[in-house]
Amino acid sequence: MTKTELIDAIASDCDLSKAAAQRALESIIANVVKTVTNGDSVQLVGFGTFASGSRAERIGRNPRTGEDIKIAAAKTVKFSAGKAFKDAVNKK
Repeated sequence: MTKTELIDAIASDCDLSKAAAQRALESIIANVVKTVTNGDSVQLVGFGTFASGSRAERIGRNPRTGEDIKIAAAKTVKFSAGKAFKDAVNKK
């Protein structure tokens, strides 16, 4: 499903115009990004939790030359699916 298809589905399900559905979706995404960027988590009960994490510096290998390279530490985004979401995927 693409973003456009998701907007169409939201508009249809909620009796909204596509423009209103797009604004709502973009607001949700922007607020999740802002919250996780600030180091907090976003918990949507039944769906899952978005949080920030960190990845330590490590040594990798260039697949072309076989040479060791240093991969810098980085912040990452983690998503942990909620029980209802997992159950729906597993059809329990």
